[in-house]
Amino acid sequence: MEVFVGAQSNAGRVRDHNEDSFYAGRQIWGVADGMGGQAAGDMASTIVTEQLRARDNGGPLTPDDIWQLIAVINDAIVDYAKRNPLATGLGSTLTGVASVELDAVWHWSVFNVGDSRVYRYIDGRLQRETVDHNEAEELITTGQLTREEAVMHPSRFVLTRALGTTPPPQPDVFLLPQTRDETFLICSDGLTSEVPEQTIEEVLRDCPDPGQAAERLIDLTMLSGAHDNVTAVVLVVRHGEDTGDIVTEVDGTTIPRPEMQEKK
Repeated sequence: MEVFVGAQSNAGRVRDHNEDSFYAGRQIWGVADGMGGQAAGDMASTIVTEQLRARDNGGPLTPDDIWQLIAVINDAIVDYAKRNPLATGLGSTLTGVASVELDAVWHWSVFNVGDSRVYRYIDGRLQRETVDHNEAEELITTGQLTREEAVMHPSRFVLTRALGTTPPPQPDVFLLPQTRDETFLICSDGLTSEVPEQTIEEVLRDCPDPGQAAERLIDLTMLSGAHDNVTAVVLVVRHGEDTGDIVTEVDGTTIPRPEMQEKK
């Protein structure tokens, strides 16, 4: 299996500091959106991606490994806050995809805590694979908001789950079959709050190169105002006969203070 990755992260037009981080590895790919202010939010998301990197050591992964990894990340953020009182309250979202083995069959493990998202583009259709952990999603579930109303509702900014809490949050972790010719988008809410899903689908359809797709999604976010940090990781997956043998090529860029940011 070959995984070609394009990744872009940008501070946006309004904020002068990027608290998003991404990790594009060999078996794990993820996005973290940090919270807690300039000194803490970027540290929280960095802790997340450092822990992803440490676990992505080339050995085979199982679904249980993903559960354990998320628990380790939460503990690491809590421990950092204890050792650094000025960072009290820091936290982070985490969402991503990992290649895991279960009963000698390879699957995708999609995992999520918070309101960053994973999308899967397959057979010409975009499918959202994660559920936002925020108050707006809960109001939608109980019928108090429609999805259209939730797009602009202030409760979309209030997280109900995040990493860095005691007791630890309950992550969403589930499996998808690995199939031929599929694309994943892992992104922070800075993208989904600015770019409609229909447009995301069109970009993934029209840009088979993941680097170009990630860049296009960031550009569209900037044109829409980019009120938040924004990160997009695009995985284009091509399967050979052995779905467990992964070769990854990465094209990634992080831009803390883009030139476009000055054009308010």
